[in-house]
Amino acid sequence: MEILSKLFGSVARVKIMKLFLLNPEQAFDGAEVSERTKIIASTSRGELNLLSKIEFIKKKTFFKENIKKTNKSGKISKKKVEGWILNKDFRFIAPLENLLVESGTLKPNEIIDRLKGVGNLKLLIVAGVFIQDMNSRADILIVGDNLSEASLEKSMRILESEVGKELRYVVFETDDFKYRLGIYDKLLRDILDYSHKKIINKIGV
Repeated sequence: MEILSKLFGSVARVKIMKLFLLNPEQAFDGAEVSERTKIIASTSRGELNLLSKIEFIKKKTFFKENIKKTNKSGKISKKKVEGWILNKDFRFIAPLENLLVESGTLKPNEIIDRLKGVGNLKLLIVAGVFIQDMNSRADILIVGDNLSEASLEKSMRILESEVGKELRYVVFETDDFKYRLGIYDKLLRDILDYSHKKIINKIGV
C-alpha cells in the first residue's frame, strides 16, 4: 500500500480506485465511499472529483436502501441518490486492475497486524480476494480462543477499506473448529481443499 500510495499520490486515491475496480457493477454515493474506505468525507470528495474528471468513474443516479429502525422492526425505504460507478470504457482499466488489485494485495504481516487484539489466534488462512481467486468460499478463515466479536468486526472493516471489497470471513473457536474438521464440515473442506494460504498455523492443519 505504501508504494502504491506514492505512485498514485495518496492512500485515499488507491483505496477509492480499488473500491470501484473490485465492485465494477456497483454504484456508490459519497457517504458510502467515505464509509467503505474509512476516508474523511472532505478528502474522498476531492478524490472522487479528480477520478470523475479523468473519467475513471462516471456519475450515476440510483436508488439506495434506507433502513429506519423502530423499537420492534426496521422499515426499509428507497431513496434516489447521485453517485458514481466505474467507467468500464476507461482505457487503462486492465493495467490498473493488474497494478492495484493483483499487485496491491496486503502482505501476511500486514493482515496479522490488522487483527491484533481480536483474541488468541491459532489459525489464520486467507483465500479469495487475497490470492486473486474469486471462486473461493471465503476470503479469511480465523480460528482462535477468547475472540472478541466487536474487535473482529472492527478489524474486518479496516481490512475491507484497504482491500476494496466486502470480505467473506469465517470465525471459529478452536474446539469448534477441531470438531467441524473431524466431521468433514463442507464449508471447511471447501476452504481447505482448494487454493489458500496459511498465515498462522499453531494447530498443525
